[in-house]
Amino acid sequence: MSHTWVLLRGLMREQRHWGNFPAQLAQALPDATIVTPDLPGNGQQYRMDSATRVAQTVEFCRQDLLARGLAPPYRLLALSLGGMVAVEWASLYPHELASCVLINTSMRPFSPFHQRLRWQNYGALLRQLLLGDQASQEALILRLTSTRHRAGNTELVRQWVAFQQQYPVSRRNALRQLLSAARFRAPASRPGMPLLVLAGAQDRLVDHRCSLTLAQAWQADIAVHPEGGHDLPLDQPQWVAQQLAQWLQR
Repeated sequence: MSHTWVLLRGLMREQRHWGNFPAQLAQALPDATIVTPDLPGNGQQYRMDSATRVAQTVEFCRQDLLARGLAPPYRLLALSLGGMVAVEWASLYPHELASCVLINTSMRPFSPFHQRLRWQNYGALLRQLLLGDQASQEALILRLTSTRHRAGNTELVRQWVAFQQQYPVSRRNALRQLLSAARFRAPASRPGMPLLVLAGAQDRLVDHRCSLTLAQAWQADIAVHPEGGHDLPLDQPQWVAQQLAQWLQR
């Protein structure tokens, strides 16, 4: 049976930041329809105000998919802030979702703030957000989110800078997205649909124990890549796609 897979990115990221992952996912799930909507304030939606509540982002995504002619039920694959959107969607409209896959996400009340955003990064992130140029901002993001490219990747940073120049995420929208994430509180009870949690043990942005705690609290399936970073679809795209395919078979 064919399903629509909706891929949701995190803070200040857009659909092109998925890189080759959607194509690799399509190979693993040949019957799937894969869509990668941009959240308000990011990518092609950069002129919009970012939501200050996760529930507002859910409503945007629902309308965006219906405008594309894609009706529920959907399967969600969500990274970081996108995971909060997925959980809120599952809470508000459980009948619209067939399953959820949460990648390196973290949320209240399951994890404290210093795990949800590692305290060692506060200073560098704030300086770059307020003072840094685009190249240094993107280089820092790559260093914090990827283990595969921890030493740097000039070409990838150049691509990300080009994305930002074409569809700039304003500082105002960046702060609105941070506010949205900080405000979000997940329900205590797990979503009713099948749930898979994926995490990278080498995540330098969010402590991967957040994923472990969430999976334990919700009794969800979980898989951890020992070398993966925060952006698992960038670091280990084939592994992520294989985990999904195997999980769906089970």
